Amino acid sequence: MLTRKQLDLLQFIQQRMQESGVPPSFDEMKDALDLKSKSGIHRLITALEERGFLRRLPNRARAIEVIRMPESLAGAPAPRPVSAPAGEVRRFTPSVVEGGRSKAMPSVRQPTAQAQDESGRAITIPVMGRIAAGTPISAIQNQSHSVTLSPDFLAGGEHYALEVRGDSMIEAGILDGDLVVIKKQDTANTGDIIVALIDDEEATLKRLRRRGSSIALEAANPAYETRVLGPDRVQIQGRLVSLVRRY
Repeated sequence: MLTRKQLDLLQFIQQRMQESGVPPSFDEMKDALDLKSKSGIHRLITALEERGFLRRLPNRARAIEVIRMPESLAGAPAPRPVSAPAGEVRRFTPSVVEGGRSKAMPSVRQPTAQAQDESGRAITIPVMGRIAAGTPISAIQNQSHSVTLSPDFLAGGEHYALEVRGDSMIEAGILDGDLVVIKKQDTANTGDIIVALIDDEEATLKRLRRRGSSIALEAANPAYETRVLGPDRVQIQGRLVSLVRRY
């Protein structure tokens, strides 16, 4: 699976290739996806190339080849990406990870807290990619697995898990390789550790602080600086509720 922006870009490139046989320029891609800079397009193209959807041909200007489309779109004409209307937020839906093997997995809905209390049985939740505890990285992967947990590790509502990469949250007890359990929600309180989606492209695990109208994403490691961003650049994707560590 891909992020919304990655899918939009892939469809836009495919459509332009079908129409004219020539890939769009970076400026055309930037305008089509309503991004502020071409650096965002570069990151999206790199992510699509790493996932095997695109290939850049060396020593040629605007040389991009679409290798494949997602299975759900195979054989279908690629519609032009449409920017979200003002006030509408596009939600990030991570895909899932399992040690190097790709497979499809249906969405898993978390039972309510009442259902958990009544059954007392272990609950399976999806592991939805990797999250950066350090410099933000793409949270989307093309692989999958799930994890089964006691209801004691969960709160009411829907949950997913992410594999931590990096050391920026070590003083909060979160280490590289840990599995963090996230309750899906789009709001959080100051001091909560959250999954933050930045500029609709990259995700990171940080402690939320509010500074006036701005949002500060605070590391738990003095080697990392706190990032202060405008509220329009940050979407809260969930709140940390528990952590799983394997030895």
